[in-house]
Amino acid sequence: MSTAQSTTITTATHPGCESRLLFEQTGRPREDFAAYRKRGGYRPLADAGGLLSEVQASGLVGRGGAAFPLAVKLRTVRDNGHIAGRAVVVANGEEGEPASVKDRWLLRNRPHLVLDGLRLAAAIVGADRAYVYVSDPESAHSVETALGELDSGAVGVAVGLSAVQPGYVAGEETAAVRALNGGPAKPTDKPPRPFESGVDDQPTLVSNVETLANLPFLQRHGSAAFRAQGTSLSPGTFLATVTGAGRPPILYELPLGLPFSELLALHGVSTDHVRGALMGGYFAGLLNRAVLETTLDHETMRRLGSGLGCGAVSVITDDCPVAVAASVLAYFDRENAGQCGSCFNGTAAMAAVAGALRDGAATAEDLQRLRRWSVLLRGRGACGTLDAATNMAASLLAQFPDEVSAHLDGACADCSRGVFRADRPYEAEAMRQA
Repeated sequence: MSTAQSTTITTATHPGCESRLLFEQTGRPREDFAAYRKRGGYRPLADAGGLLSEVQASGLVGRGGAAFPLAVKLRTVRDNGHIAGRAVVVANGEEGEPASVKDRWLLRNRPHLVLDGLRLAAAIVGADRAYVYVSDPESAHSVETALGELDSGAVGVAVGLSAVQPGYVAGEETAAVRALNGGPAKPTDKPPRPFESGVDDQPTLVSNVETLANLPFLQRHGSAAFRAQGTSLSPGTFLATVTGAGRPPILYELPLGLPFSELLALHGVSTDHVRGALMGGYFAGLLNRAVLETTLDHETMRRLGSGLGCGAVSVITDDCPVAVAASVLAYFDRENAGQCGSCFNGTAAMAAVAGALRDGAATAEDLQRLRRWSVLLRGRGACGTLDAATNMAASLLAQFPDEVSAHLDGACADCSRGVFRADRPYEAEAMRQA
């Protein structure tokens, strides 16, 4: 295992997995233009269409949460841009997910890798403008410095930096577009989607910074090399922020398809002590000890009714899952955009029941309501916040029925020793305190 200590968080690469996104920093906290060029960055692109074909053959999907095929996004924006006469590309590094630090790490430490991916995406879709969208001040400073280091012609497209206030919903793609158009960083109803009408009503590609950071590798090495790691359906590597289990957070680069038990071994956590995990940040909900038999890839997670999301994995050992779920639902109640009645009221109602359950004050009728809401409220909001809340409620009820019953009876042994309460459970504090 190779490790590197950044100014704020430890990074590590799985043994046998050649790092594509992380790197040994050797005392340098940030990769500058000269160092990135020496690594082979900013290579001239002779055939944008050929690179798009490589992206499609690679099977690269978005690393921001939805796992949507990048080639489909690129081709759609390119085609719509041809009709409209112009297009826009946005590198989305807002990262409002408390349990994730991967985008912040890339922007702070490898800003030129992100900018290189951004210029390649812009070339593929024929964009005349590009933006880096962030909420972290240190990331913004790093990108601003990187833009000042560029020599003429290195990027080939006008790149702007947009910094907004952080928030769970601020990274949603329509929220990014709305902010770039001068509005608040809050989601809008769909349609239209950004690929149809985004920044200044132009077709817009909004892509997570980790996703874009894979494009320079594809340009240099091609799709076959990209598929040398991962599985046939989930190819490549991904960045995983691992928190919980009483250990400091570590940012890993892992091959997709890695057994969860191997990640625990890498992180120094005994399987005997694991009760489950909070997957994909807060969005994908809870998994019980069955997670120990899984592999970290999109198809396996989907079969379990869960997901990799942004790659954040929070390992639950001593904490009561009911209390964890209550804290996450309370977070969603505080962080919802306040624009949709179903979300505003729904997150509050589910958080209230989960909190009452944690505190031993819920009734069987409350649980029936929570179960009903976890189904009926799904898909009703303008963004994913309400879906994330329903995922949390549904997964708690399905994955931890014994713990739920114990709380209903007021007999949770874990909570009798002290109730777990956290405003932002499993937050990767190391990066946020920088």
